Amino acid sequence: MVTFGVTHVLAIDDFSSKIVGRATMPVKNNLTIYSDVYRSAVMEYGMWDQVRVDHGKEFYLTLFMQEKLADHRHNTETPPYQQTPSTKNHTIERIWQEVNNRVNYPLEAALVQLVDQEELDMEDRITRFCVSSLTCQLAQLGVSRTVEAWNAHRIPGKGIPSYLARDGCPKKLSPDYLPAASVAADWYDQEVGSLTQVSHFGTNPFESAQDQEAAEMEFALQCPDTDVLLDNAVNNLPQPFKDGLKGLIDITRRHSQHY
Repeated sequence: MVTFGVTHVLAIDDFSSKIVGRATMPVKNNLTIYSDVYRSAVMEYGMWDQVRVDHGKEFYLTLFMQEKLADHRHNTETPPYQQTPSTKNHTIERIWQEVNNRVNYPLEAALVQLVDQEELDMEDRITRFCVSSLTCQLAQLGVSRTVEAWNAHRIPGKGIPSYLARDGCPKKLSPDYLPAASVAADWYDQEVGSLTQVSHFGTNPFESAQDQEAAEMEFALQCPDTDVLLDNAVNNLPQPFKDGLKGLIDITRRHSQHY
């Protein structure tokens, strides 16, 4: 749902087919992917012998760190990473149908309807910010549910991903080797060159943190359970999500500098 400021990155263990890392963000970002997907997975499961990604620039920091830590792998005979066309990342590609059907398509359909009915102006900065913020929140919940179900399901002839991955990778790595994303990005800049560290979809319109907090509190009173918005959308009842989004836009506009 890149058009609406929502994108996902998932990491899957090729041996067990367990999804070991995930992140939902407005725009694919090197630092977020390194921190929330690669770093968190290595810290929990151990050092991967090889990382395979497509040719997207958003993986540069992850591949830089994977190569930097290559000597700490269990099997050092293989290249630390491979970049192949996305159509050839076979294992992970099977997951996207689940994510699309359970999460992306229902939310995207509701947003497209609002645009077609001219109830959303995606050129408006506040609208872009609100659409991305709320949809990312719901999509993150949906992906979390999908991942939990996937990791617990039985794959015929193979087993249950969570059980197969219970021991993790043979080589464990101390967190000392995995710096925070900002530090890793500084290393990249020093050793390789400039790295895009911040990617925006919609600009935060609030003049102060207090204004944003006030808007969030008002929206929480108006819509105390955002889970319901997702539950209805995935069951072909998109109106609560539409109404919640329009309410968020109105609240944000009143509390922002553009009111």
